[in-house]
Amino acid sequence: MAFHPNLDPDLRAALESAPFPAFDVTALDAEELAGHRAQIHAMLAAMPPAETEVRIEDRHVPGPDGEPDIRVRVYRPAQDGAGRPGLYWIHGGGMIVGVPEVDEATMIDYVERLGVVVVSVDYRLAPEHPHPAPVEDCYAGLVWTAKNAEELGIDPARLAVGGASAGGGLAAGTVLLARDRGGPEVVLQMLICPMLDDRNTTPSSLEFTEAVVWDRAANLYGWSALLGDRAGGPDVPPYAAPARAEDLSGLPPAFVDVGELEVFRDEDIDYAQRLARAGVSTEFHLYPGAFHGFDVMVPDTPLSRRARETRLAALRRAYRL
Repeated sequence: MAFHPNLDPDLRAALESAPFPAFDVTALDAEELAGHRAQIHAMLAAMPPAETEVRIEDRHVPGPDGEPDIRVRVYRPAQDGAGRPGLYWIHGGGMIVGVPEVDEATMIDYVERLGVVVVSVDYRLAPEHPHPAPVEDCYAGLVWTAKNAEELGIDPARLAVGGASAGGGLAAGTVLLARDRGGPEVVLQMLICPMLDDRNTTPSSLEFTEAVVWDRAANLYGWSALLGDRAGGPDVPPYAAPARAEDLSGLPPAFVDVGELEVFRDEDIDYAQRLARAGVSTEFHLYPGAFHGFDVMVPDTPLSRRARETRLAALRRAYRL
């Protein structure tokens, strides 16, 4: 594919020296999707353990009422402590793939640099588990985290919710549920390039029929997996597609960022503006020349480093560190 003329020069150089292999999610049938997930699991299992003193533990905790337990992966500083900030994290993957381990390096970095306790949720995936299963799993894990904050060493008054891509959309849906169900309380919603709008009618969602990562066709596929025939229709609830929420008041402070060259750009800009207009303290960043997931795919460019440091600064501010 030809690169967009606005592509950041450092990102362009990295892509030209080591292009990403093409992968068309829209061509996957159920068996191939299962095989792709298995490849991800096998790749993660084959990686050497991280060289860190961060303590990592898997737990199985109660899921939504009447549903199976869910796995959460807990990351804690090496030294025992109480009253630490907490980060409840939701991984990405277009609603169709992913596990907490894909974000392990980032979670370890947050623990080491901020002294936080991270709880990362392994929610059920579409299309086998369509809405509301993913967001209800995420909410159930947040409830468990808040209820067990003392045992985890978390200060419940300093609990943030974050996620990237599909995880960012689920984070937004989770805090909507928390508002409408009366808790848990959240000090920050960190929405990194979030997947928010199933309608796919914004200029950026129409523009990026070709993209370095996650183009229009992939986005349509992900939303269809989550919502089936309801995708784009009139009866999609805001907990599935937070851009559908008519009232954004009463939500926790927000951090939203997105790349210039991705389908989510305009829905994320609009959501950040609507949060601010609803009285929600909101920080927003549009990264020029950046594609979806640029900071993970090409981590060593100046733009990628700046994005990561900006997120850390937002968490420090929310936690009053």
